Amino acid sequence: MGAPLTLENVRVQYGDRVVLSDITASFDAGRITGLVGPNGAGKTSLLRACVGLLPVSSGGVRVLDFPRAHWSREALARAIAYLPQGAEAHWPVESRRLVALGRMPHRAPFSPLAASDLAAIDDALARCDAAPFAARRVDRLSAGERARVLLARALATGAPILLADEPAAHLDPAHQLRLMELLREEANRGTGVVVTMHDLTAASRFCDALLVLKGGRMLAHGRPAEALSDANLAEAFGVSPLRQAGGEALPVIPWKRI
Repeated sequence: MGAPLTLENVRVQYGDRVVLSDITASFDAGRITGLVGPNGAGKTSLLRACVGLLPVSSGGVRVLDFPRAHWSREALARAIAYLPQGAEAHWPVESRRLVALGRMPHRAPFSPLAASDLAAIDDALARCDAAPFAARRVDRLSAGERARVLLARALATGAPILLADEPAAHLDPAHQLRLMELLREEANRGTGVVVTMHDLTAASRFCDALLVLKGGRMLAHGRPAEALSDANLAEAFGVSPLRQAGGEALPVIPWKRI
């Protein structure tokens, strides 16, 4: 089997406005691929196209070596866990019940949770350090705790592909770091993780590969040190970096506007 998720010359448009053009990329199992680019570059549209929330005008998306069009909605929901941008939960519902929603693709409507569902929920809560507040209402959690519960809901699906759209947005630095550590742990389990990010320093530190978008087109796709070259940073973001002594493995720090 090849990469669990691939895009082949994907084009997406709203009416006459093209939002993605000629995107060809593979997202590997066991790796974190970061999608980076300025506002409006097409990062969210790319994820939405992968899960079928946006129609693909031309080209194709393959999931686990099969064209996405061949997947039923239920089967696709079992193959791809999607954490959308701005995902929030301020409902007066117990955190564990929210995480249980991640098992919906595995259950018939209105059917009770099976033993396998309960085990998956417990495992997801534990992996996200959310078990201690599983019995608390979601609307009474801190922003960092809610972020971990929402990630646990996605992980409870048990999908081999995880798409996360700005999961660390609005979190303080410590919780941002913990969330990226959790995504790294998930990739280490063999999941193919694709995450959109604005923090280029975190992206260069935690991601195995980066896909840089600008104006709906792919500017670069490769190792962080290559994708965030001085030339690509200037073209995509209009910034120059601070390069630290010690080699290309060190995180990139955007430093000056050009």
